[in-house]
Amino acid sequence: MIDVVAMGELLIDFTMQGADAEGYPTMAAHPGGAPANFLAALAKYGKKTALLGKVGADKFGRLLAATLGSAGIETRGLVMAGDVFTTLAFVTLDESGDREFSFARKPGADTCIRFEEIDLSLIDEAKVFHFGTLSLTDEPARSATQKAVAYAKGKGKLITYDPNLRKPLWKHLDEARAQILWGLEQADVVKISDEEVEFLFGMNPQEGAAHILSAYGVKLVFVTCGAEGCYYANAKACGMVQSLSGIQVVDTTGAGDIFGGSAVYGLLEAGRAPQELDGAALHDIVRFACTAAGLSTTKHGGISSVPAHDAVMERMKA
Repeated sequence: MIDVVAMGELLIDFTMQGADAEGYPTMAAHPGGAPANFLAALAKYGKKTALLGKVGADKFGRLLAATLGSAGIETRGLVMAGDVFTTLAFVTLDESGDREFSFARKPGADTCIRFEEIDLSLIDEAKVFHFGTLSLTDEPARSATQKAVAYAKGKGKLITYDPNLRKPLWKHLDEARAQILWGLEQADVVKISDEEVEFLFGMNPQEGAAHILSAYGVKLVFVTCGAEGCYYANAKACGMVQSLSGIQVVDTTGAGDIFGGSAVYGLLEAGRAPQELDGAALHDIVRFACTAAGLSTTKHGGISSVPAHDAVMERMKA
């Protein structure tokens, strides 16, 4: 049995290490992609995971496949393509560690996956199916994702979703909004940022969470608010957990994904439906996820920055 299968991008994040006198950055390569970062947290904490995705049959694709294997993520759903290149993301950082993305993805391998290439047996085996909107920016990946979500829903899987808006990847922001809202209509559990709530609805986190619960049939919402923490809500409870303080932020890449994976780990450990969790259980889940995400920002990269479970627990005790 697989706990969580995710569909989406697996790519290389080139993260800024410094810049020369003219502002050209020196970059370091790290394995990444939101679904992969998300699964890396779950795998780190002992859950069985698998990725459905596509990379190029090139040096970076081979490195990424090996990294997934080392992280304990099942790779038999990973397609190696000879006709497209592994997607690359270039992440520059400001003084506070906040990111700006540039993508080599016209096309990238992740956008070229077809439904016929998806190993549906991995969805059959899983308890949870996870997806994000980077899979919805281009065809054929958009149709493949929509069909995979429908297949997972038909099999009664818990659907988790991360809008993960990257504006440079969309031809038109109206299209981005429409696809993100489609994703909300499919999901049981949503991890969304305060910026994405503002983009979609012009609401604050509390208003946005209430709207998502009432208008889209979502059962549990996590609204991440960067350095402020995370607001959470379901039909039974709502509340806010503060971000981890007293840390030296190096790189925020993947922190939201690691929050999401850590939160889903907490849901699986709780063993109850998302709508049935009370305030105490939700607070504990979000506190663990905030701590894991916070600790991840003290290292570079996404997959490589997931903190150990013991480190998270020790920090929570402290």
